[in-house]
Amino acid sequence: MERFKVLVTRNIPQEGIQLLERIADVDVSPHDRPFPREELLAKAGEYDGILGLLTDKIDGEFFDAAPKLKGYANYAVGYDNIDVKEATRRKVPVSNTPGVLTDATAELAWALIFAVSRRVVESDKVMRSGNWSGWGPLQFIGGDIKGKTLGIVGAGRIGTETALMSRGFGMKVLYTSSSGRKNGVLNAELHAELVPFEELLKRSDFISIHAPLTPETRHLFNASAFSLMKESAYIVNTARGPIINEEDLVQALRNGDIAGAGLDVYENEPAMASGLAQLENAVVLPHIGSATTSSRTGMAELAARNLIAMLKGEKPETPLNPELYD
Repeated sequence: MERFKVLVTRNIPQEGIQLLERIADVDVSPHDRPFPREELLAKAGEYDGILGLLTDKIDGEFFDAAPKLKGYANYAVGYDNIDVKEATRRKVPVSNTPGVLTDATAELAWALIFAVSRRVVESDKVMRSGNWSGWGPLQFIGGDIKGKTLGIVGAGRIGTETALMSRGFGMKVLYTSSSGRKNGVLNAELHAELVPFEELLKRSDFISIHAPLTPETRHLFNASAFSLMKESAYIVNTARGPIINEEDLVQALRNGDIAGAGLDVYENEPAMASGLAQLENAVVLPHIGSATTSSRTGMAELAARNLIAMLKGEKPETPLNPELYD
């Protein structure tokens, strides 16, 4: 059996590495940091397959440096780091890892909803400081969740699951659709409404972002959007950072245009916009949406299975350019 050579650009759960080792000699980055661009371009030509992360830019320059490449597997559901059109033009299959992180990311969206609306982090900080003087009727008053309106921006797998998790709170659910098509699951199970974006902004008490990053969604949430939201509203983002103009968000939070924000992703990761870290009405997490044992292991295994299929000339389970196999 042909033996392949594979690069994994950052250490991932061993279950994925072990799958790859069945058919390939695997080099795994020894560093717990993004793989340097210069090093990736210098080494890419040695490998038949590469399993990489969102921090790896997969574009024409990369493909020029990797003439032997039989496939690239993205360890993520999002793929804004990949020029899929260029990969297809060069007949290089690429894949992502949808599905396996749906529940974990939806759960984190809810964790952020609770944390920011009930001022959990702010309260925890006071308790740890030793400065809490005892219960008071006006301390840490936050927002209610039960019976409120939840707006879902991007009702795909994760957005749908996030909305379904609202059932125990009797919430009204609104959602947007870039295609204009109704979401049958949300309509049937929650009597949700498909509404225009501006209507969702005006009516929602909580907005949870689950859209992909595209030219149309970049800075979708800006000063104009925040001005349409209720002053009592909260926004949560577990999708992609640049969907929010972070500088505009800081101003909206400072000015009280909206009540709060819960963020797991950022416009210029790992950096945050100036002033965001100092805002008590913002909960900020280090991109942990998929950080559960089952999700991260499932991502590793799916990415590995995808790459193995591509190395063998077979169609991967979750291809981004399936037309290569038609």
